[in-house]
This record gives sequence, C-alpha cells and structure tokens, in this order.
Amino acid sequence: MSGVPDFQHHLLAAIPHLRAFAIGLCRNATRADDLVQETLVRAWSNQATFQPNTNIMGWLYTILRHAFYTEFRKRRHEVADPEGQFAATLAGDPPQEHHIAFREFRTALAQLPNDQREALLLVGSSGLPYEEAARACDRAVGTMKSRVHCARTRLAALLSPSCPQQRRRPAA
Repeated sequence: MSGVPDFQHHLLAAIPHLRAFAIGLCRNATRADDLVQETLVRAWSNQATFQPNTNIMGWLYTILRHAFYTEFRKRRHEVADPEGQFAATLAGDPPQEHHIAFREFRTALAQLPNDQREALLLVGSSGLPYEEAARACDRAVGTMKSRVHCARTRLAALLSPSCPQQRRRPAA
C-alpha cells in the first residue's frame, strides 16, 4: 500500500493543529490530547474513506469536531470536581504578565457562544479557509463568515480595557 506512508506523514503533521483546535474546544489540555488521540485513531481506521486530493485537514477537523460533540453528549451529566480540590490547585497568580494576558484571552474566548468560538478557532487559529471550515461544520460559507466576524467583534470588546463587563459571562 503506497499511500500509507503519505497518509501517516499527513497525520503526524496535523497533530499540532488538531491539538490547538482541541484545546480551544475543550479548554483542557488533557482532554484535548485524548480528543486528538481519538481523532487520529478514527482517521487511521477510516483512511479508506478519505478522498485523495482533498483537504486532509478539513477531514481531520470534521472527525475531531464529531468526536468532541460525542464526548460532550456523554459527559454533560457528569459533575466535575464536587469538592473543589482541583479548583483549589488553580489558585495563584501567574508570575509573568503574558500569562495573565493569555488567561484573560482564554476567559474571553470561553465566553463566546460555542458556534462562534468553534468558527473562530477553525478560521483564525487553525488557518482553515472559510469554505473548508464551513464544510467541517456542515454550515454555509456565509454563516461561517458571520460567526467569525461576530466572534472577533465580541472578543475585541471583551478584551478592551474599557469593557466593564469583561469578566461577566453573557446571558445564555
């Protein structure tokens, strides 16, 4: 099978991009790593369904996205950290300012609606063209562009020093 080394090379090259997207979705590095691993296993076991000469990154993002929502549906009834032990380990200020800025960015990103955050991560962070991102999310290109625009506008407002609601979560 001559395509296996190429396929394997593409999977390995995609790992950093998949991990970045997964961290954005999960907001937890450990869960993101598990999600990337699940994505790679599914991609490997379904490599026969991959269409040659198409965008493998779009295909992998779609697999990752489906795996994320499958896990989300399974875990939505779980209660995490009921005694607050894990949350207590997170208390403490970061020693450098860029950690603070990054934490504020992650907090603002977490305040975005899921569909906007997902679109922004696919287009802005992962560099996927709008068309590929729209296919990965099974949405129209215009919808994807609108979601990215709304996400960028909301994120800019949340990160603005003059934003009094920066630390409040918007009403659902």
